[in-house]
Amino acid sequence: MPAIMEWSIVGKIFLTFALASLFGYERQKAHKPIGFGTYIFVSVGACSLGIVAHILAPENPLPLLAAVISGIGFLGAGALIKTSDKVFGFSSAASIWIFAIFGLIIGVGEYFIALLLYACVILVIAFDKVLEQWGVGSYQKRILIVTNKVVPEKDIELALKTGRVKLKKIHSEVNKKDNTISILFQIEGSRKSLVMAQKSLYEKPWLSSMKTE
Repeated sequence: MPAIMEWSIVGKIFLTFALASLFGYERQKAHKPIGFGTYIFVSVGACSLGIVAHILAPENPLPLLAAVISGIGFLGAGALIKTSDKVFGFSSAASIWIFAIFGLIIGVGEYFIALLLYACVILVIAFDKVLEQWGVGSYQKRILIVTNKVVPEKDIELALKTGRVKLKKIHSEVNKKDNTISILFQIEGSRKSLVMAQKSLYEKPWLSSMKTE
């Protein structure tokens, strides 16, 4: 293999690795279902296959490339989170598919298209953060509540619903020895409503601690 081609391959993989790392790090910080390592693995793997397909079948690399895009779907499906009445995680599922395409496009040497695609993804993420700050849309959090005495679960639920959020109990535990309750809820609502729910809960005298994630 000519030295120029080898350096071209190194450049393609490095560029894919660097940009996927930046995006993966942001997703990891946001506690998304798919994080840092997965984006790198998918993108660099797809890029490598794109390079190989272009070398082995320069006249018709499409069959191998199409197989990669369809095959990556199982990773996206793993990012979907099903609750009793809704499915979440579509953005994560779509983004992992997009990054497989991103890696393939760099692999075949179409840098302009790849960077344009990457820019579009970054713009979408940035705008989504703006919408979240404005309180537009529905967001989910898990909140662990620990009381300093045994209180009816209905009182805890009413405190949370003051913020007009939807909630689902995931786990609860009563500690008879310490006379406390630990209860984990999944709450859903706008950014503003989630803040209101936590504020209402904080004001309750029976609250010992709460942790959100």
